[in-house]
Amino acid sequence: MKKSIAIDMDQVLADFYSKLRITYNENFGTSFTDEEFLLTTQRDLPREDAKKLFALLNEPDYFRDLDLLDDDAIEVIQELQEHYEIFIATAAMDVPGSFTAKYDWLIKHFPFIKTQNIVFCGNKAVIHTDYLIDDSPRQLAAFKGTGLLYSMPYNRAEEGYTRVHNWKEIKEYFIKQLEIV
Repeated sequence: MKKSIAIDMDQVLADFYSKLRITYNENFGTSFTDEEFLLTTQRDLPREDAKKLFALLNEPDYFRDLDLLDDDAIEVIQELQEHYEIFIATAAMDVPGSFTAKYDWLIKHFPFIKTQNIVFCGNKAVIHTDYLIDDSPRQLAAFKGTGLLYSMPYNRAEEGYTRVHNWKEIKEYFIKQLEIV
């Protein structure tokens, strides 16, 4: 029986923060760079700005045109599927208007992933895979299996997880797991 891997979508597969930064700069008269915005995060924004930003994110097409975060992700996931059951677990409950656009984005970029393996959730404690790759320490803390922290500027201080920086490192990690077994 294959072990299973759940993969977060935003900031692991999809480059959500680049579009979010552009949206924020255009709507709030700021000029954040990608690096500055990655350190700021939505949770640090003033309440009135966060409310307006949430409305923009909740637009039905907002997530449809995100770029891939790492071009190697597609090839690596295809290879990992030969040895692991792959799931996509995205916290879409945070932005309920995103469901269709996120689904369409995943089908466009990862058509080889079974549609029944795409999970829209809130708290990833409900995910019962062997591994979870996520950029959110909060989600990894709730997860019962082995968590891999996808490295981002906003999670640099986090400890206690295996940290991965890109999809080549993820491939190496999971190939080594196969050798251990």
